Amino acid sequence: MSLRINDQAPNFKVDTTHGMIDFHEWIGDQWAVLFSHPKDFTPVCTTELGYMANIQEEFSKRNTKIIALSIDSKEDHEKWLKDVEDVGGAGVKYPVIADTDLSVAKLYNMFPADETGSAEGRTAMTNATVRAVYVVGPDKNIKLILIYPMTTGRNFDEILRVIDSMQLTAKHKVATPVNWQQGEDVIIVPAINNEEAAKIYPNGWETVKPYLRKVKQPD
Repeated sequence: MSLRINDQAPNFKVDTTHGMIDFHEWIGDQWAVLFSHPKDFTPVCTTELGYMANIQEEFSKRNTKIIALSIDSKEDHEKWLKDVEDVGGAGVKYPVIADTDLSVAKLYNMFPADETGSAEGRTAMTNATVRAVYVVGPDKNIKLILIYPMTTGRNFDEILRVIDSMQLTAKHKVATPVNWQQGEDVIIVPAINNEEAAKIYPNGWETVKPYLRKVKQPD
């Protein structure tokens, strides 16, 4: 069965460049971003891991951990990360999962469950479906799933934007409009009627349509 938003993120124990981890224990009471890669020493992925190294602090500010996955061994990862750091200009301080037996990729539906074999002999093309992003909340439920083609580098600034929105809307009874950025007006959710809204927002709001009420972003 395919994973969906609000499903519990499957737990796993696996070897990484930071040693063995239990995924749920590693997340703890924080948020997490798991982003996967078809193979080491591939050009688009090299730029992605390098960019994430440069903006890891932005995720930390949002109480969010990041972890990568690639279908190769830890030894290959350690060699590859030297290239990543050279290209990206920053040290990679987050763990990279060595999914040599494809177990995590299959657990997260990047491969069919009956996919056979291991990392040995596989190419980036045979692993093309391993280009996913999962955002997991402190409750260990999946909050976001994105799948990218191999030839398109991911926009991790967008992942930060979505985390900002999800953390804000988890705290307040609001939603964020199209292209919303931190600090911009938000939407009062339809479940809150005007009488309730007046108690929450005594300074009022803008009624664009009866079902579309915009208000300043709450703290």
